[in-house]
Amino acid sequence: MSIAGGYHRAVEAARRCGCDCVQLFTKNNTQWRAKAISEEDVRRFQTALTELSISHPAAHDCYLINLAAPQTRLWRRCVDAFIEELRRAARLGIPHLITHPGAYTSSSEQAGLRRVVQALDEAHDQTRGLPVTTLLETTAGQGTSLGWKFEHLAEIIAGVRQPERLGVCFDTCHVFAAGYPLADPRDYRRTMRHFDRVVGLHLIKALHLNDSQRPLGSRVDRHAHIGEGHLGLQAFSNLLNDRRFRHVPMYLETPKGKRDGVDLDAINLATLRALAPSA
Repeated sequence: MSIAGGYHRAVEAARRCGCDCVQLFTKNNTQWRAKAISEEDVRRFQTALTELSISHPAAHDCYLINLAAPQTRLWRRCVDAFIEELRRAARLGIPHLITHPGAYTSSSEQAGLRRVVQALDEAHDQTRGLPVTTLLETTAGQGTSLGWKFEHLAEIIAGVRQPERLGVCFDTCHVFAAGYPLADPRDYRRTMRHFDRVVGLHLIKALHLNDSQRPLGSRVDRHAHIGEGHLGLQAFSNLLNDRRFRHVPMYLETPKGKRDGVDLDAINLATLRALAPSA
Protein backbone atom coordinates (compact mmCIF):
# COMPACT_ATOMS: atom_id res chain seq x y z
CA MET A 1 0.00 0.00 0.00
CA SER A 2 1.09 3.57 -0.69
CA ILE A 3 2.60 5.59 2.17
CA ALA A 4 1.72 8.93 0.52
CA GLY A 5 0.57 11.20 3.33
CA GLY A 6 2.18 9.07 6.04
CA TYR A 7 2.74 5.45 6.99
CA HIS A 8 -0.64 5.32 8.70
CA ARG A 9 -2.27 5.99 5.31
CA ALA A 10 -1.11 2.58 4.09
CA VAL A 11 -2.85 0.98 7.06
CA GLU A 12 -6.03 2.94 6.39
CA ALA A 13 -5.96 1.90 2.71
CA ALA A 14 -5.53 -1.74 3.72
CA ARG A 15 -8.55 -1.56 5.99
CA ARG A 16 -10.70 0.10 3.31
CA CYS A 17 -10.00 -2.86 1.02
CA GLY A 18 -10.81 -5.35 3.75
CA CYS A 19 -7.25 -6.53 4.33
CA ASP A 20 -6.05 -8.01 7.61
CA CYS A 21 -2.35 -7.34 6.99
CA VAL A 22 -0.30 -4.75 5.10
CA GLN A 23 2.95 -4.47 3.16
CA LEU A 24 4.60 -1.13 2.45
CA PHE A 25 7.83 0.59 1.52
CA THR A 26 9.41 2.69 4.26
CA LYS A 27 10.65 5.20 1.66
CA ASN A 28 10.36 6.00 -2.03
CA ASN A 29 11.21 2.68 -3.67
CA THR A 30 13.01 4.24 -6.64
CA GLN A 31 15.28 6.67 -4.76
CA TRP A 32 18.34 6.18 -2.57
CA ARG A 33 17.63 9.01 -0.16
CA ALA A 34 14.94 8.83 2.48
CA LYS A 35 13.30 11.24 4.87
CA ALA A 36 13.94 10.42 8.53
CA ILE A 37 11.12 8.64 10.35
CA SER A 38 9.82 10.84 13.17
CA GLU A 39 8.33 9.85 16.50
CA GLU A 40 5.00 11.11 15.21
CA ASP A 41 5.28 8.85 12.16
CA VAL A 42 5.84 5.86 14.42
CA ARG A 43 3.02 6.81 16.78
CA ARG A 44 0.45 7.30 14.03
CA PHE A 45 1.49 4.11 12.25
CA GLN A 46 1.30 1.95 15.36
CA THR A 47 -1.98 3.58 16.46
CA ALA A 48 -3.53 2.89 13.05
CA LEU A 49 -2.46 -0.77 13.19
CA THR A 50 -4.05 -1.19 16.60
CA GLU A 51 -7.24 0.79 16.02
CA LEU A 52 -7.92 -0.72 12.59
CA SER A 53 -6.95 -4.27 13.61
CA ILE A 54 -4.31 -4.66 10.91
CA SER A 55 -1.61 -7.15 11.87
CA HIS A 56 1.61 -8.55 10.38
CA PRO A 57 2.98 -5.36 8.82
CA ALA A 58 5.81 -6.11 6.39
CA ALA A 59 8.25 -3.83 4.58
CA HIS A 60 9.78 -4.31 1.12
CA ASP A 61 13.17 -2.77 0.46
CA CYS A 62 14.02 -0.28 -2.26
CA TYR A 63 14.14 -1.66 -5.81
CA LEU A 64 17.55 -0.02 -6.37
CA ILE A 65 19.24 -2.36 -3.91
CA ASN A 66 21.22 -5.20 -5.48
CA LEU A 67 23.11 -7.23 -2.87
CA ALA A 68 24.70 -9.35 -5.61
CA ALA A 69 26.23 -6.41 -7.48
CA PRO A 70 29.79 -7.22 -8.61
CA GLN A 71 30.92 -3.56 -8.75
CA THR A 72 32.50 -2.65 -5.40
CA ARG A 73 31.21 0.92 -5.13
CA LEU A 74 27.67 -0.01 -6.13
CA TRP A 75 27.67 -3.05 -3.83
CA ARG A 76 28.83 -0.87 -0.92
CA ARG A 77 26.04 1.60 -1.58
CA CYS A 78 23.49 -1.22 -1.74
CA VAL A 79 24.67 -2.75 1.53
CA ASP A 80 24.51 0.61 3.29
CA ALA A 81 21.02 1.20 1.90
CA PHE A 82 19.90 -2.25 3.02
CA ILE A 83 21.21 -1.63 6.54
CA GLU A 84 19.19 1.58 6.61
CA GLU A 85 16.11 -0.34 5.43
CA LEU A 86 16.51 -2.76 8.35
CA ARG A 87 16.80 0.15 10.78
CA ARG A 88 13.75 1.90 9.33
CA ALA A 89 11.67 -1.27 9.62
CA ALA A 90 12.76 -1.66 13.23
CA ARG A 91 11.90 1.98 14.01
CA LEU A 92 8.37 1.43 12.71
CA GLY A 93 8.01 -1.83 14.61
CA ILE A 94 7.87 -3.92 11.41
CA PRO A 95 9.22 -7.46 12.01
CA HIS A 96 9.96 -8.52 8.41
CA LEU A 97 11.92 -6.84 5.60
CA ILE A 98 11.41 -8.49 2.20
CA THR A 99 14.20 -8.30 -0.37
CA HIS A 100 15.02 -9.79 -3.76
CA PRO A 101 18.35 -11.65 -3.52
CA GLY A 102 19.76 -9.56 -6.37
CA ALA A 103 21.25 -9.95 -9.84
CA TYR A 104 24.82 -10.98 -10.60
CA THR A 105 24.89 -8.91 -13.86
CA SER A 106 28.46 -9.14 -15.24
CA SER A 107 29.78 -11.77 -12.82
CA SER A 108 28.49 -15.33 -12.40
CA GLU A 109 25.75 -17.12 -10.51
CA GLN A 110 28.11 -18.45 -7.86
CA ALA A 111 29.91 -15.13 -7.50
CA GLY A 112 26.57 -13.42 -7.09
CA LEU A 113 25.44 -15.82 -4.39
CA ARG A 114 28.71 -15.29 -2.49
CA ARG A 115 28.19 -11.52 -2.79
CA VAL A 116 24.67 -11.80 -1.31
CA VAL A 117 25.96 -13.85 1.62
CA GLN A 118 28.70 -11.29 2.25
CA ALA A 119 26.18 -8.44 2.11
CA LEU A 120 23.75 -10.11 4.50
CA ASP A 121 26.53 -10.96 6.94
CA GLU A 122 27.66 -7.34 7.05
CA ALA A 123 24.11 -6.00 7.31
CA HIS A 124 23.23 -8.38 10.12
CA ASP A 125 26.49 -7.66 11.95
CA GLN A 126 25.73 -3.95 11.88
CA THR A 127 22.14 -4.42 13.05
CA ARG A 128 22.67 -6.89 15.88
CA GLY A 129 19.75 -6.90 18.27
CA LEU A 130 17.26 -5.42 15.82
CA PRO A 131 14.01 -7.45 15.88
CA VAL A 132 13.75 -7.60 12.08
CA THR A 133 14.00 -10.74 9.97
CA THR A 134 15.19 -10.52 6.36
CA LEU A 135 12.90 -12.45 4.03
CA LEU A 136 14.48 -13.57 0.75
CA GLU A 137 11.83 -13.35 -1.95
CA THR A 138 11.53 -16.02 -4.60
CA THR A 139 12.06 -14.43 -8.01
CA ALA A 140 10.95 -15.13 -11.57
CA GLY A 141 14.53 -15.36 -12.84
CA GLN A 142 14.56 -12.48 -15.30
CA GLY A 143 17.99 -11.77 -16.71
CA THR A 144 20.67 -12.59 -14.13
CA SER A 145 18.36 -12.45 -11.11
CA LEU A 146 19.08 -14.87 -8.29
CA GLY A 147 16.44 -16.59 -6.18
CA TRP A 148 14.43 -18.26 -8.93
CA LYS A 149 15.88 -21.65 -8.04
CA PHE A 150 15.01 -22.91 -4.58
CA GLU A 151 18.64 -24.00 -4.38
CA HIS A 152 19.74 -20.34 -4.54
CA LEU A 153 17.80 -19.57 -1.38
CA ALA A 154 19.14 -22.66 0.36
CA GLU A 155 22.73 -21.74 -0.50
CA ILE A 156 22.34 -18.20 0.83
CA ILE A 157 20.71 -19.35 4.07
CA ALA A 158 23.34 -22.05 4.60
CA GLY A 159 26.15 -19.58 3.88
CA VAL A 160 25.36 -16.71 6.27
CA ARG A 161 26.69 -16.51 9.81
CA GLN A 162 23.26 -15.71 11.30
CA PRO A 163 20.74 -17.93 9.46
CA GLU A 164 18.20 -17.27 12.21
CA ARG A 165 17.92 -13.72 10.80
CA LEU A 166 16.60 -15.08 7.49
CA GLY A 167 13.29 -16.41 6.19
CA VAL A 168 11.54 -16.65 2.82
CA CYS A 169 8.76 -14.74 1.08
CA PHE A 170 7.11 -17.11 -1.42
CA ASP A 171 5.71 -15.24 -4.43
CA THR A 172 3.25 -17.33 -6.48
CA CYS A 173 3.78 -15.45 -9.74
CA HIS A 174 7.55 -15.62 -9.44
CA VAL A 175 7.69 -19.30 -8.49
CA PHE A 176 5.39 -20.19 -11.39
CA ALA A 177 7.31 -18.05 -13.89
CA ALA A 178 10.52 -19.67 -12.65
CA GLY A 179 9.15 -23.04 -13.77
CA TYR A 180 7.55 -24.57 -10.69
CA PRO A 181 3.92 -25.66 -11.37
CA LEU A 182 1.27 -24.86 -8.77
CA ALA A 183 -2.14 -25.39 -10.41
CA ASP A 184 -2.66 -29.14 -10.65
CA PRO A 185 -2.96 -30.42 -7.05
CA ARG A 186 -0.37 -33.13 -7.71
CA ASP A 187 2.06 -30.61 -9.19
CA TYR A 188 1.42 -28.28 -6.25
CA ARG A 189 2.29 -31.03 -3.79
CA ARG A 190 5.46 -31.90 -5.73
CA THR A 191 6.57 -28.27 -5.81
CA MET A 192 6.00 -27.87 -2.08
CA ARG A 193 7.78 -31.14 -1.31
CA HIS A 194 10.72 -29.91 -3.38
CA PHE A 195 10.79 -26.58 -1.55
CA ASP A 196 10.56 -28.34 1.82
CA ARG A 197 13.40 -30.69 0.94
CA VAL A 198 15.70 -27.96 -0.39
CA VAL A 199 14.84 -24.95 1.81
CA GLY A 200 12.22 -25.89 4.40
CA LEU A 201 8.56 -24.87 4.45
CA HIS A 202 8.99 -23.65 8.03
CA LEU A 203 11.09 -20.77 6.66
CA ILE A 204 8.20 -19.31 4.65
CA LYS A 205 7.20 -16.30 6.76
CA ALA A 206 5.19 -14.43 4.11
CA LEU A 207 3.36 -15.16 0.87
CA HIS A 208 2.82 -12.85 -2.11
CA LEU A 209 -0.37 -13.86 -3.91
CA ASN A 210 -0.15 -12.81 -7.55
CA ASP A 211 -1.33 -14.41 -10.76
CA SER A 212 1.05 -14.38 -13.74
CA GLN A 213 0.64 -12.67 -17.11
CA ARG A 214 3.25 -15.03 -18.55
CA PRO A 215 3.21 -18.84 -18.79
CA LEU A 216 4.99 -21.46 -16.70
CA GLY A 217 8.76 -21.22 -16.97
CA SER A 218 8.71 -17.90 -18.85
CA ARG A 219 11.21 -16.37 -16.38
CA VAL A 220 9.31 -13.08 -16.80
CA ASP A 221 7.93 -11.16 -13.79
CA ARG A 222 4.51 -9.78 -14.75
CA HIS A 223 1.77 -9.87 -12.13
CA ALA A 224 -1.88 -10.40 -13.04
CA HIS A 225 -5.14 -10.23 -11.12
CA ILE A 226 -6.14 -13.35 -9.23
CA GLY A 227 -7.66 -15.92 -11.61
CA GLU A 228 -6.97 -13.80 -14.67
CA GLY A 229 -3.51 -15.09 -15.53
CA HIS A 230 -1.78 -18.34 -16.40
CA LEU A 231 -1.81 -19.57 -12.80
CA GLY A 232 -5.60 -19.64 -12.54
CA LEU A 233 -7.83 -20.05 -9.50
CA GLN A 234 -6.90 -23.66 -8.72
CA ALA A 235 -3.34 -22.72 -7.76
CA PHE A 236 -4.63 -20.26 -5.17
CA SER A 237 -7.19 -22.75 -3.91
CA ASN A 238 -4.37 -25.24 -3.36
CA LEU A 239 -2.40 -22.69 -1.36
CA LEU A 240 -5.28 -21.29 0.67
CA ASN A 241 -6.43 -24.77 1.63
CA ASP A 242 -2.94 -25.86 2.68
CA ARG A 243 -3.12 -26.00 6.47
CA ARG A 244 0.63 -25.47 6.75
CA PHE A 245 0.17 -21.83 5.68
CA ARG A 246 -2.91 -21.06 7.73
CA HIS A 247 -1.02 -18.67 9.99
CA VAL A 248 1.37 -17.23 7.39
CA PRO A 249 0.47 -13.66 6.32
CA MET A 250 -0.42 -13.29 2.63
CA TYR A 251 -0.03 -10.05 0.69
CA LEU A 252 -1.44 -8.93 -2.66
CA GLU A 253 0.87 -7.32 -5.21
CA THR A 254 -1.60 -7.36 -8.08
CA PRO A 255 -1.96 -4.29 -10.35
CA LYS A 256 -3.56 -1.24 -8.71
CA GLY A 257 -6.59 0.69 -9.89
CA LYS A 258 -10.36 0.36 -10.00
CA ARG A 259 -12.87 -1.66 -11.98
CA ASP A 260 -16.42 -0.34 -12.25
CA GLY A 261 -15.60 1.98 -9.37
CA VAL A 262 -14.41 -0.81 -7.07
CA ASP A 263 -10.82 -0.96 -5.85
CA LEU A 264 -8.99 -3.82 -7.58
CA ASP A 265 -7.35 -4.86 -4.31
CA ALA A 266 -10.81 -5.42 -2.84
CA ILE A 267 -11.85 -7.44 -5.90
CA ASN A 268 -8.76 -9.65 -5.75
CA LEU A 269 -9.16 -10.12 -2.02
CA ALA A 270 -12.80 -11.18 -2.42
CA THR A 271 -11.77 -13.69 -5.09
CA LEU A 272 -9.19 -15.20 -2.75
CA ARG A 273 -11.52 -15.33 0.23
CA ALA A 274 -14.09 -17.21 -1.83
CA LEU A 275 -11.46 -19.94 -2.23
CA ALA A 276 -10.49 -20.11 1.43
CA PRO A 277 -11.94 -22.88 3.63
CA SER A 278 -13.29 -20.46 6.24
CA ALA A 279 -14.04 -17.46 4.01
